[in-house]
Amino acid sequence: MIDNLFTRLEAIYPKMVAFRRDLHMYPEISFQEVNTPRKIADFLTALGIEVKEGVGGRGIVGILKGGKPGKTVALRADFDALPIQDEKNVDYKSQVPGAMHACGHDIHTAALLGVAEVLSGVRDQLQGTIVFIHQFAEELSPGGAKAMIEDGCLDGVDVIYGAHVMSVDPFGTVSVREGYASSAQDDFQIEIIGKGGHGSQPHLTVDPLVVGSQLVLNLQHIVSRRVDPLKSAAVTVGSFISGETTNVIPDSATIKGTVRTFDDDVRDLIEEELKRITTATCDGAGATARIDYVRDAPSMWNDPEEAARVEEMAALVFGEDQVIQMEPMMGSEDFAYYQRAVRGAYFMVGGGNPELDAVYPHHHPKFDVDERSMLMISKTFIATVLNYLFDGNVSPELVETP
Repeated sequence: MIDNLFTRLEAIYPKMVAFRRDLHMYPEISFQEVNTPRKIADFLTALGIEVKEGVGGRGIVGILKGGKPGKTVALRADFDALPIQDEKNVDYKSQVPGAMHACGHDIHTAALLGVAEVLSGVRDQLQGTIVFIHQFAEELSPGGAKAMIEDGCLDGVDVIYGAHVMSVDPFGTVSVREGYASSAQDDFQIEIIGKGGHGSQPHLTVDPLVVGSQLVLNLQHIVSRRVDPLKSAAVTVGSFISGETTNVIPDSATIKGTVRTFDDDVRDLIEEELKRITTATCDGAGATARIDYVRDAPSMWNDPEEAARVEEMAALVFGEDQVIQMEPMMGSEDFAYYQRAVRGAYFMVGGGNPELDAVYPHHHPKFDVDERSMLMISKTFIATVLNYLFDGNVSPELVETP
């Protein structure tokens, strides 16, 4: 069928590292990506891959058509950075003040470009089409996934796969699960409008601080008393702002928070209950409320068949001992939008390595991972893609790691 693609991948690994480190040194945060998509487009164009730029705004899509007709599979990587100051002591430390790749998106991008280079070299032997989706703005709502889908990045796609490096998982491991893998994310802002006055005359006021404090407590009843205990959910108030001095009762208070759920019915219930409890709490105290409830990415659900395919291929490539069951996360991932449109699976690859000081969590100023995680992502992608396109007929030579 196809000779050992992993040998070719190992050969271009230094090129992948160089590309990743360039992105790491010159990061661009969400919705400000200009040079990063240009670098990706140039890389794909040099491989003779059809490239679409500006997809959904700043996204890049590469289309590799095989020599034989067949199904269409998409692979996705994100490329935006975070507004965090890089505090690592490495040669490839960020050169952009206040910005760094603190979540591994540079790893994802370089890994997917490695896949593109290897598979483009055997395009005549491929059966079907591979779509390389390079997404902007995963970190900031509204993320780039939805806009790219609306702009046609999934047109004709039958299935999609995505991956994320994890600094909290040891290098060498791959984790995946069927069903819910990450939660939906909703954010809310509640402005409580009371009646301000002097701190010595609270009876003449409607104190928004007191109302807000009661509301924060009342909102905790949603998960504990409204949601089925067999279903997971979280309602978190992360900000409570009101007043500026000791002897003045302010006119208003603002509460901000986030909601995390897996099931759509629980998501609907919590939004309804949050609004009802807020209105009732404020009405009971003579205050009013303005509620801004924003739905972000839905929950991420791995198709059982495709999750099993990823698991099987990872075990074949790296050994069964290296494949673990991924725990559902309350973190949000806008890869979920793709999975709402087509079948797909999302998996994690370990990047933690104490010997490299790659021990810090994601979004930490000293975040880093073992760069060999790129090879693990790339190999899992390649094996899974070919298994899908060739209906399970993956040659032993393909998965024989040099």
